[in-house]
Amino acid sequence: MPLRCAILDDYQRVALSMADWSGIESKVAIDRFDDHIADTDALIARLADYEIVIAMRERTAFDAERLSRLPKLKLLITTGMANASIDMAAAARLGITVAGTRGFVGSAAELTWALLMAMVRHIPAEVANFRAAQNPWQLSVGRDLRGMTLGVAGLGKLGQQVAAYGRAFGMNVIGWSRSNTPQKSAELGIGYTASLDELLPAADIVTLHLTLNAETKSIIGKRELGLMKKGAILLNTSRGPLIDEPALIEALSTSHLGGAGLDVFDEEPLPASHAFRQLANVVATPHLGYVTEETYRIFYRDAVEEITAWIDGVPVRVLNPPK
Repeated sequence: MPLRCAILDDYQRVALSMADWSGIESKVAIDRFDDHIADTDALIARLADYEIVIAMRERTAFDAERLSRLPKLKLLITTGMANASIDMAAAARLGITVAGTRGFVGSAAELTWALLMAMVRHIPAEVANFRAAQNPWQLSVGRDLRGMTLGVAGLGKLGQQVAAYGRAFGMNVIGWSRSNTPQKSAELGIGYTASLDELLPAADIVTLHLTLNAETKSIIGKRELGLMKKGAILLNTSRGPLIDEPALIEALSTSHLGGAGLDVFDEEPLPASHAFRQLANVVATPHLGYVTEETYRIFYRDAVEEITAWIDGVPVRVLNPPK
């Protein structure tokens, strides 16, 4: 009997076309699933007979309980080289190898800029109006980015790339991160801020590019939103829990903020009744930051390589090596 492999959350039904799987087809029976299962019992029932699972980023969580209920699972591949929704220690304890794939860093930065342009030029509303019959030819007056202040919170690779976009558009770019220094800011050609509290009131647009951890969870709450300029725009393409969602909904509902461009949320898929689906000053996308053909080809090509290497007894890019 061949090994069984489940590819999860293949929403666009493209996983099998993004890589050459022929080299493992004689050894591995591959099934792909395009739906998302949030319920633990239903997920366990689906995956009970699979030795290999390929998870798309953090769409499906694998905590200690779920892993312990999958005794056949031996190889768990996550796209990307980090996944906060997998209990790495539990996987190691249960004898499950967790491997990651490479990827392309710039995709989320590009989507950040797309959301920003959609916000300041009212593109979603204008497109909807354009498609409707007998409506006014124009609805809105947009804003020029040149001369506006862009505040970048988090100056890793993505934050630096977005900062470069801002400079290219003639914006006044300022940045903050816990490891930032005046020298680093000078090297990036941006203004230095010593704290998030200093950045927030100075920026017309704030964009988050922080890693989610215990220190950064809800780093933008009611107090921080209150520090932002009235009418400012907040962008988040990193992780939903960086922002206190109820506080953001309040700031948007009262028009303290001019709007929010969001690609990530506390719960994904986002419930149909969620306020972010209703607020006119929100431009949101369904976590598309990394969803590009170029990135997917890297993800699934590496997944094939990892299955081959694991079968041969020499797993690669292991994220939970035995101690």
